[in-house]
Amino acid sequence: MEYQMLAPKEATAKLPDGTEVVLETGRLAKQASGSAVVKIGDAFVLATVCFGPEKDGDFFPLTVEYREKAYAAGRLPGGYNKREAGRPSDEEILSARIIDRPIRPMFPENFTREVQVIVNVLSADKKFAPDVFGVSAASLAIGLSELPFEEQVAAVRVAVIGDEYIVNPSYEQVSVADLDLVVAGTENSVCMVEGGAYEVSEDTMIKAITTGHEAIKVLCKAQAELVAKFAKPKMVLSPKNKGEAHEKLVSTVKEVIFDELNEALHANMVKTQLYPKMAELEAKVVADPKILSIIGEGDAQDPALLADAKAIFAELERSTMRSMILNEGRRIDGRATTEVRPIEIQLGLLPSVHGSAVFQRGETQALVSCTLGTKADEQRYETLQGEGSKSYMLHYNFPPFCVGECKKLGMSRREIGHGHLAERSLKAVLPVTEDFPYTIRIVSEILESNGSSSMASVCGGTLSLMDAGVPIKAPVAGVAMGLISETGHADDAKIKILTDITGTEDHLGDMDFKVTGTEEGITAFQMDIKIKGITPELMRSALEQARAGRLHILGKIKEAIPAPRDHLSPKAPTMLKMRIPTSKIRDVIGSGGSVIKGMQAQTGCQINIEESGDIDIAAPNAKAGAICRRMIEELTAEPEPGRIYKGKVKTIQPFGAFVEILPGRDGLVHISELADYRVEKVEDIVHVGDEVTVLCLGIDPKGKVKLSIKALQHQEKPAEPQGDAPAEPPQA
Repeated sequence: MEYQMLAPKEATAKLPDGTEVVLETGRLAKQASGSAVVKIGDAFVLATVCFGPEKDGDFFPLTVEYREKAYAAGRLPGGYNKREAGRPSDEEILSARIIDRPIRPMFPENFTREVQVIVNVLSADKKFAPDVFGVSAASLAIGLSELPFEEQVAAVRVAVIGDEYIVNPSYEQVSVADLDLVVAGTENSVCMVEGGAYEVSEDTMIKAITTGHEAIKVLCKAQAELVAKFAKPKMVLSPKNKGEAHEKLVSTVKEVIFDELNEALHANMVKTQLYPKMAELEAKVVADPKILSIIGEGDAQDPALLADAKAIFAELERSTMRSMILNEGRRIDGRATTEVRPIEIQLGLLPSVHGSAVFQRGETQALVSCTLGTKADEQRYETLQGEGSKSYMLHYNFPPFCVGECKKLGMSRREIGHGHLAERSLKAVLPVTEDFPYTIRIVSEILESNGSSSMASVCGGTLSLMDAGVPIKAPVAGVAMGLISETGHADDAKIKILTDITGTEDHLGDMDFKVTGTEEGITAFQMDIKIKGITPELMRSALEQARAGRLHILGKIKEAIPAPRDHLSPKAPTMLKMRIPTSKIRDVIGSGGSVIKGMQAQTGCQINIEESGDIDIAAPNAKAGAICRRMIEELTAEPEPGRIYKGKVKTIQPFGAFVEILPGRDGLVHISELADYRVEKVEDIVHVGDEVTVLCLGIDPKGKVKLSIKALQHQEKPAEPQGDAPAEPPQA
């Protein structure tokens, strides 16, 4: 009996800055088809891969899961439940998508086995995020398994701060970076890019990508070293022998339908016309007598040959469309390669919403709303770094009806990913919290879709912010770019870059590159490349063409609304900020919160007090906010010598009356200051509960307040008493 014991095998990669990354296998999770660990600093990332039997159909059922456990950071999960939830967080889903996108294209086209990749962060480094190293760990695990895998891939994060390009930046460096980029690729080419920026130039972005690729090369070489020595024998894929019937189908389908197909694709159809027409032509193909003579009819029909005939038609459609673009410079809707679809904009459609906009580009329609809230509305979250909150969020919804389908409702990973891209696109132009203390939530409802819906969300998001009166730095627009090559390689003689791609062009093309930004520069981007060997020159061409498209869209946005509205919606909360001395915080809160609760109940405002003495007031309207602010000012005010106050007599002593002139602050009106004549008894002038007007004479070194009623009396002195009659006080 032979057990698999701990027998780690390692390879080390040294990043350009000298940081060592250790790749390991053979120690953990040895019953998985493949397992690998990436270690850097204190980070310890484990990836495993397992696979199931082959599935029918042409879909590759790959799932990627990424999990960060609290113990990895030496913490317990927050909240009542001390076990991590089964459902991944949005941050974990976004990390899983970063891992999925570069490894998926490395599997063979006809591979249909179920594959599951699980990446676990077992130990976290407090300095930097571990998610990008999940790509290297997953790639190595797959490379070591029996699964066919074209080439090892890796990913790194690059930050740009000023003129400095930093590979594997710290959390702190990312927080102040002009550009935060994740780039993935093989030893020879880049295949995925994603990131956010603060209006950087196209040249800065390209330099960051090439900087990241140098580190990727090192990581891929280290993986290849382990794979060459310790990989399991690869499974042999049985070639799908189409046989004579397939060859006959190819020629017959073309003979039967090509002329009609070519004519339809040259008819400048939009999606609502094209899709039904393609369905009609496909039905005509499979019902044609010449086709039926090959695939059979009725009970004798061969399902595999029927599916083959449909696939051949789809490939003919694809190749014809690509040929039109490459050879004629013409797209199926009649546009030129650099042309943006027609744009329509409507503002303020939703009467109860703080800001709203409809953005229509071709057959893609986004209804976007902006809601303003208070600090209490901030989104709480928990990561390996600890708990936190954010005051800005964008949510993207893609219901099935937007593409005319019936499906179960529910949040998909795609929706989370698209929302994240749109969210970071607008982040760079939002006002700082100190100037605009609102929580901002944008929701994009995709009501119609034919490609570029995430970019429509960016444009609609900009419009909704401006309609709501949010003082953004500049409008942001986004455009999705595509690429068609003749042979699937970047050095093809024939390559066309497409601006504002449709869903069909996204499906048939070789690149999907989404770019957002202002007139000044890029704010976010996401690129997935299907072809090999893309060059910086080609990326630069795509970025320049994207910039032209972006500026065109920004022009349309400025036509609709040149600048943010100069006022907020009357239905939005009024936010006020003020600061009080820290010594006064307890006066505002009161015993058991009695004072602050009373003010909130009386005014309808929400009051948030920080330990620094900063106060945020969220009021239902301006009047309520002003009342609440005045109440706090009165609670925290200090008596001022020479100022007149209206107060209430609280207590009486033989030597004078104590008058409350400010909430919780009394002063003494000495008996000699009650009237401008001799007063024998305090009660002759005032009683407990009386409201009086007093002048603040001063504050002694012990903080005691001296008040006077006499100083405010302007009546003439009373007449001298007659005889021995006692003096009478003046009549009021």
